[in-house]
Amino acid sequence: MTQKQINPDGEERYATLTNNAGAIRAICSAVEGTLGPKGLDTMLVGPQGEVIITNDGVTILEKMDVTHPAARLLIQVAHAQQEQVGDGTTTATVLAGALLNEGVAQVMKGVPAAKVVRGIEQAALLAAESLRRRSIPVEGLDDPLLHRTAFIAGREHADIARLVIEAAQVLGPDRLRDPGLVFADAVTSHEKAGNEVWPGLLLHKKPMNMQMEIDQEDARVLVLHDALEPDPVDEEALSTELGFRQYMENKELFRANLKKLAELGIKFIAADRGVHQEAEQFFTDLGIMVLQRVSKADLQLICEHTGARPLKRIGLHKTKDDLSRYLGLALKVSYDEKISRIRVIGGSNIPMVTIIVGASTHEVVGERARIAKDAASAVQAALRGGYLPGGGAVEIAVARELERYRETVKDMEAFGVEAVIQALRKPLAQIVVNAGFNPLEKVEQAKAAQLAQDTDRIGIDCDTGKLMDCLEQGIVDPALVKIHALKAASEVAGAILRIHTVIKMKSMPEL
Repeated sequence: MTQKQINPDGEERYATLTNNAGAIRAICSAVEGTLGPKGLDTMLVGPQGEVIITNDGVTILEKMDVTHPAARLLIQVAHAQQEQVGDGTTTATVLAGALLNEGVAQVMKGVPAAKVVRGIEQAALLAAESLRRRSIPVEGLDDPLLHRTAFIAGREHADIARLVIEAAQVLGPDRLRDPGLVFADAVTSHEKAGNEVWPGLLLHKKPMNMQMEIDQEDARVLVLHDALEPDPVDEEALSTELGFRQYMENKELFRANLKKLAELGIKFIAADRGVHQEAEQFFTDLGIMVLQRVSKADLQLICEHTGARPLKRIGLHKTKDDLSRYLGLALKVSYDEKISRIRVIGGSNIPMVTIIVGASTHEVVGERARIAKDAASAVQAALRGGYLPGGGAVEIAVARELERYRETVKDMEAFGVEAVIQALRKPLAQIVVNAGFNPLEKVEQAKAAQLAQDTDRIGIDCDTGKLMDCLEQGIVDPALVKIHALKAASEVAGAILRIHTVIKMKSMPEL
């Protein structure tokens, strides 16, 4: 037997890079089959036999059992894509995998990794700027291509697209462009509900006093960032006469405060902590709806919608005139027993909307909710940044533009530019593969047709395999989704290409 000779300039020096690239390829293979109108679903099976069937990229990546550090880095990029624009995680993942594959190929040829990364960074910036220039502004909520954006991002579920557009019309374009609003958060789901757009809030809570009349009209609203109970007295003090007297005084003051709230005409109270049983009974007798242990996020929504200002318990000692300034107003507050939710409508402050998505089973309704969130995110992104030809067509045009730029690059960064050029062709190629056609043939056909017509709109019809004008066929994607996906993909590819060695850290001592 002969001893294996290790060439330090050979494959061993790239062991870390090829290992990381292999992990990224494994992750990408799990999601790239879902891309495009002919993409299929992935079944995720949990340790207890629970099943999720989805083609939502971020859901697949979140639920996968992943331990490889490079793969986890890619998943973090998908999370960033989801948080920033709420859609396009599959595109970001596919682009990252393609960029890394092309970058690794260049490094294995002997091109310094730093040069490849620098070229990728330069080309990604130019490509993002090209996408911005090409974006087409949305002409309003009645723009037909905005409806198509919802339809495509909603995976061609026409009923979900209609819900999203109807909800968008309730809020209006200015509200949807507000950086503080996440339109996807308006989506909720329930297997007992039908599809509905509710022009208000839907709170996942039950009232404490279920036995009372559960509809409240012209309701004044009180929000407490505290418990609704008497001021506490130390347990040690209760054993003394003075402490017991203080306890009784606190109870009397508490009862006086309850009467004061009733005199103010309050009909709906939401607290983030517990509610004393005496207060519960008191408000039940008067027909005042009370919620306890409401999340901070829901309390914030109640305040924004009704105009209420949150109070601490000590604030209940204020005069009625002072307290009235903290109250909000809603046209109606009711409890929907069928779906176990509180409905709040007609708030006097910021308009709100809830998109209710229903289905027959828990598993199906969960997937439909994910689809609706993607559609809502896409509509909001299109309103903020316009839209582009979809189906991978515009990426082909940007790749052509980068080819001309590559000819002007004299240094080895040109190899990094070439990696971006090849990666930009990957979305169309993968969409074509998922539709059952030859990617090499179809990508070249689209490229030649775009060049001949000087356009970025020519793509491939996944039903026939023929060329088509994507804008004429209503195949569009939000520009912000594509721009952020490219940015995220270039960042993760650059980070992994720079890794020379992976070292396990020692365990941190427990405190």
